[in-house]
Amino acid sequence: MEFNLAQVHEAVERAVPDRDCIVIGELRLSYAQVGERTRRLANALLDRGLGQVRERSTLESHESGQDQLAVYLHNGSEYLESMLGSYKARVAPFNVNYRYVAEELQYLLADSQARAIVYHSQFAPTLEAIRPGLENLRVLIQVQDESQNELLEGAEWYEDVLESASADLPVGLAESWSPDDLYILYTGGTTGMPKGVMWRQADIFVGALGGRRLDTSQEWDSLEQITDQAVSGGMKLLPSAPFMHGAAHWMAFNGFTNANTICISSVTDHLDPVDVLNLVQREGVHLLLIVGDAFGRPIVQAIEAGDYQLDSLLITVSGGASLSPGIKDRLLAAVPTMMVLDGLGASETGQQASQLSFAGQSAQTGIFAPASGMCVLSEDFSELLLPGHDGIGWVAQTGRVPLAYLGDKDKSALTFPLLNGVTYSIPGDRGRLRQDGRIELFGRDSATINSGGEKIFAEEVEQALLRHPSVADCVVAGRPSLRWGNEVVAIVQLGEGIGASDADLLEEAARHVARYKLPKAILRVDQVHRSPSGKADYRWAAEVAQAAQS
Repeated sequence: MEFNLAQVHEAVERAVPDRDCIVIGELRLSYAQVGERTRRLANALLDRGLGQVRERSTLESHESGQDQLAVYLHNGSEYLESMLGSYKARVAPFNVNYRYVAEELQYLLADSQARAIVYHSQFAPTLEAIRPGLENLRVLIQVQDESQNELLEGAEWYEDVLESASADLPVGLAESWSPDDLYILYTGGTTGMPKGVMWRQADIFVGALGGRRLDTSQEWDSLEQITDQAVSGGMKLLPSAPFMHGAAHWMAFNGFTNANTICISSVTDHLDPVDVLNLVQREGVHLLLIVGDAFGRPIVQAIEAGDYQLDSLLITVSGGASLSPGIKDRLLAAVPTMMVLDGLGASETGQQASQLSFAGQSAQTGIFAPASGMCVLSEDFSELLLPGHDGIGWVAQTGRVPLAYLGDKDKSALTFPLLNGVTYSIPGDRGRLRQDGRIELFGRDSATINSGGEKIFAEEVEQALLRHPSVADCVVAGRPSLRWGNEVVAIVQLGEGIGASDADLLEEAARHVARYKLPKAILRVDQVHRSPSGKADYRWAAEVAQAAQS
């Protein structure tokens, strides 16, 4: 059986109507309350002319066939409600990076052909500046916040929209929900322009949103199986990253499938580790999501400096960016009863692999146990590499994979090729399949530096430098070189009040990577730029590296 995300949430609501679904600050919403609010939003979207659907069989893979709704919000109940309400109206929501300037926002809303947007008031001025160039954008729903910005002309307040809509879905709407209805996730754009990854809901459900049994990893056979396990659910999950990136809302939707409670930090415009840890302690959170060292370092520093009761915490999950061995070791020492799980995945693949670390072990990074459908293709895409093959290939995914990039037939053909009758998703990561069947990940090909005829993976060099205790953060980029063609440059943020010479940093890095991979230059900055989700910004890094050369 294949599933629709609206269908799953409605079924779970019927099974556990009174269980807490979303908790943020003093607000506690049960599954029944979230169900009603999202049905009201669905009706509101339908009443405003959205929800027309062309069947997938009549479309090319890169065509949508649905109306798109932009979710331009900080974390909050409204973010998850906007996604669920859209799915129930058969509208396709997508994520908007709230750090975008007007030009970037204009590109995203035009590329997506968004007909509707739900946005926080603080973003109203940026949206207003670009409205004249967005002919498709017709429905504006504004969420009040502390900015006190006035309602834009033609917009409506979010709570008013919900209050004025019916709580009962129109006859026949639920029956029309289809596994082919779309889930759209825009990439972060850290190495190129953002692209809208289009999935069938049935495929992303299995790929990242809880569509497999936790005990056997097998796909669910029926709604009854899902609702039966929902009754015994009730764990508490805290995605500390922004919902605008996949890792955080993937955890939230996994939580919905398993009838868990999603806890949201009250501080929504940046990571506040003290607020996160207080929330873990107050609510008895079981699973905490972080994104690499950018989240892990300040959180472990707060744990070490504070006095928190974190006995409830079973697993800290890191996804979206690497978590260095040193930070893993400190997290496990600080909370020895929990495990640390590194997750590997991408917008184009879903969840692909994982690595589990326990207290008392020597932590490592970059070697993962693959999940169903993960594989490695040869350099020329001609064959699958078998375990133990010496070559570095393309990390790929088969089975439940996306349809295409929204509106981009050519790039879709490159990333989602049909090879020997099998469709693969190849987002650009490079890796090796070890003899034991595990994947050794080297990094994204777009962040690879060709220096002196050798391919050097930026992430591999970053991890080597992060081994030095003085390095708080770093990102590695290439820049033109007369001698090498391109040379490796490390942009390093040292810990506050800590010094380290280039020679010290290079000596430590040389313990972990070959000498030809070592940086030819080390640049120090007060703060390494990362996206709100903690991902490295390689475009920024390249600009810094080249500016220092001129």
